[in-house]
Amino acid sequence: MGAQLRVYRGRIKSVKATKKITKAMELIASSRIVKAQQRVDASLPYTKALVAAVTAAASNAAGAHPLTAPSGVRRRAAVCLITADRGLAGGYSTNAIKEAEGVNNYLREENVVPVAYLVGRKGVSYYRFRDREIAGSWTGFTDQPTYEDARAIADALLEAFLKPVEEGGVDEIHLVYTEFVNMVVQRPVAKRLLPLEVEEKQADANTIAPPLYEFEPGPESVLDNLLPQYITNVIWNALLLSAASEHAARRRAMKSATDNAEELIKSLTRLANQARQAEITQEISEIVGGADALASAK
Repeated sequence: MGAQLRVYRGRIKSVKATKKITKAMELIASSRIVKAQQRVDASLPYTKALVAAVTAAASNAAGAHPLTAPSGVRRRAAVCLITADRGLAGGYSTNAIKEAEGVNNYLREENVVPVAYLVGRKGVSYYRFRDREIAGSWTGFTDQPTYEDARAIADALLEAFLKPVEEGGVDEIHLVYTEFVNMVVQRPVAKRLLPLEVEEKQADANTIAPPLYEFEPGPESVLDNLLPQYITNVIWNALLLSAASEHAARRRAMKSATDNAEELIKSLTRLANQARQAEITQEISEIVGGADALASAK
């Protein structure tokens, strides 16, 4: 066997081994997407009930709550970025980082200093490589987050929000994550988490009347307990949506890698066959030439 044919067969063997890995990762990501979607759907009833309760408490509160009242002067803003812990997910983490960079640029134009709170090793690596200051970071759970992880992030953000700016606190909190739309579309989203925006809308004939609540001891006290839970639940939903988006992006990337490996195997197989055919032709030519030489000598 010639050297060229040996090289082609070695490359085919290595590509086949890589194809097995990418195919396995594609199947694993496909199974985890379904579980992530089920977790998102399971959290929706509690989220809707919590939003309704917070809305009712905020509407009946006598004064503005610290979490809903905007500060007069904006000086520092926390930007919580959710990325992946592992790679091989296409542009999932890159798109989220670009969205966060857009938020940072907007804040700087408004003379507001952005403060980084990062979830996921990809975001942490991006900031550390550029020697940027990180106020808080959490890693190791982005593909399978738990409610305790969301609570830890929410507690750190709320502590920074309630702390005076002179002591290292922030005036605003922005959340950047990837929203799972479907298996093909996942888009990065940035929204202001705190202070909450209270909107007044005019009811029409199609508006469903909200449920009537009786607050004990009062709407202000109820709001004190509900708002931290609301913030934790928003972060929890963002983590779930980001996990589903990460699995979908990884599945799509691994499927593309598997398809490319198949095409490369076909191309290398064709080249190997050509090399083998060339070797056979050369051997036949040598045999015929040797036979002619012997016949001429006799």
